[in-house]
Amino acid sequence: MNIGLIGYGYWGPNVAKNAFNNKKLKLHTICDKNQLRLNKAKEIYQQQCKYESDYKTLIGNPEIKCIAIAVETSSHYQIAKDALLSGKHVYIEKPFTSTIEQAKELDAIGKEKGLVIHVDHIMIFHPIIRKIKSLLDAGDLGDLIFIDSMRLNLGQIKKDVSAMWDLAVHDLAIIDYISNGKIPHYINAVGEKFYNPRESLVFLTLRYENFIAHIQSSWISPLKERRIIIAGTKKMAVYDDMKTTEKLMIYDKGVTVVSGENIEYADYVVKTREGDVWSPFVPQEDALFNSIEYFRDCVIKNMPSSSGPEQAIRLANILNNADINMNQ
Repeated sequence: MNIGLIGYGYWGPNVAKNAFNNKKLKLHTICDKNQLRLNKAKEIYQQQCKYESDYKTLIGNPEIKCIAIAVETSSHYQIAKDALLSGKHVYIEKPFTSTIEQAKELDAIGKEKGLVIHVDHIMIFHPIIRKIKSLLDAGDLGDLIFIDSMRLNLGQIKKDVSAMWDLAVHDLAIIDYISNGKIPHYINAVGEKFYNPRESLVFLTLRYENFIAHIQSSWISPLKERRIIIAGTKKMAVYDDMKTTEKLMIYDKGVTVVSGENIEYADYVVKTREGDVWSPFVPQEDALFNSIEYFRDCVIKNMPSSSGPEQAIRLANILNNADINMNQ
């Protein structure tokens, strides 16, 4: 199955590499309006694929069945719309579109034409996140209590989206995935526009029916952090992506409520519980490769992507409401 890639800038090379390495896909054409970027692609792939500077050449090519879009967010809508109207299945980087209205329009076009739209919420295809999901589903962690996430770095400061739209969307996708699409009923966001027309630092707090979440997103941190704590009533999981080994740790720790008659004050209310700490075995897999392969499978089986427009619209609603709250 032939796939064409539009955009070979920041993330495009990673998409190209994983599409090329998928033996069930054929990386047919790489497109970028910047000739220097195309030259870099040619150095790697030589004559193994074609190269174009105009994306409309790709979407008009009947040999290409799927289009992967890895350009700035502000260009997502028009390119994706053109591709869908040309009958191409679409793989697109997050965030899906700049507005909810655009997302809903693309979703409608895709459904009308029977085409797959897959938004690359890459973290839900990460083997560790899938392991955490399996632990939750099996009841090993108990019921969710809270989620605390930090996604910090010095750069890459983008002009067309805020740090929240660029970074927190990963954590929101994780929460959406492990909670089976639950929607928060309370949203609070605080941010500042340092060095940028959009917020480069955002603190986002969400309250769901049975748990709360806090997400910190920053492009101006001296340290690079990629850490998420998922606390349950039985056990707690910590995923630290910056560690070289034992990235996932399970803590058999928690709190036990003490009640009953004739309880001494010192023993009343709660007792903390300290248990074992271990790192479960998780096979090494490339999350981006998994995401691309899942998209291919959806196209072959003619089934909608679980990381499609509906999930993207849920996340966009949260981010949009957070923007409104932040600007009040």
